[in-house]
Amino acid sequence: MKPAGRILDPFTRVACALAALGMLGAALCAPSSAYAKEKNNAVKALEEFNGKKAPVDPIRNRFFLKANRFEIAPALGYVPNNSFADVYVGGAFLAYHFSESFAVEATVMYSPNTGNAGIKGLTKTLLDIAWQSDPETTFQQPIDRLQLATAFSARWSPVYGKINLIGEGVVNFDLYGTGGVGLLAISKDVATVSDEYRNSGEGDPVALETQPETQFSPAVNLGIGLDFFISPTIAIKLDARTMAFVGPEADYIAGDIDPTTNQPQHLDNELQSVFITTGGVSIFVPKMKPRIFNF
Repeated sequence: MKPAGRILDPFTRVACALAALGMLGAALCAPSSAYAKEKNNAVKALEEFNGKKAPVDPIRNRFFLKANRFEIAPALGYVPNNSFADVYVGGAFLAYHFSESFAVEATVMYSPNTGNAGIKGLTKTLLDIAWQSDPETTFQQPIDRLQLATAFSARWSPVYGKINLIGEGVVNFDLYGTGGVGLLAISKDVATVSDEYRNSGEGDPVALETQPETQFSPAVNLGIGLDFFISPTIAIKLDARTMAFVGPEADYIAGDIDPTTNQPQHLDNELQSVFITTGGVSIFVPKMKPRIFNF
């Protein structure tokens, strides 16, 4: 008669179960360990390619790079905060980008004086009201028009993003702010009631007197803008900036004597601004260097 099989005690059975689980875990972890080893090798290769230094602030999947590149941007625009005359501008931006977020720029904007053709309806209305109140009025409407604006600014680009347009394509954009100093040249034109309108009450009420002097004023430049990149080299630029300066207040009475007080007029200085909005095309040179991805 054969002896019955040996029955394992509870402690032995627990030990065998733990051993089996350990072997199973080792088998499952083997592929993971191999993957980790391959990943480490890839990181080491990337570090060797970069001179054994990890890239600083790596940019992943970015459509364009600006660092160490020049930006040339011709632009056209308008001055919307002039209530008495239409002021159109044309010029260019020139910037150098030290990094993806910081650049310095120079701006030049020129505006031609369009004379009577640029006078807005508000100016004519004010002159007409003055004449209706007093046919012998000495009221005049100052019309300050921008001739030339230059600015030297620092540019900071804190936001880079992408817009998916109706699921058909992705537009890359760059949001920036500017701050700096500049110089403004402003023509000091004056609109008065024309002789024809005084005599007959008909015709154009505006007689424009262009003053020979031009006012030059230092200014503080603050602005914001957007670049929409259509390629790594070309972008559509939208820019808005205000040029704040201190200048004499408006002179609404013709002549040196105030007829209400019979005293010489005294004009105080006040804070003024020229708000310039432009649109243009930015061209980045030289050609963008190939990007290195940190996977």
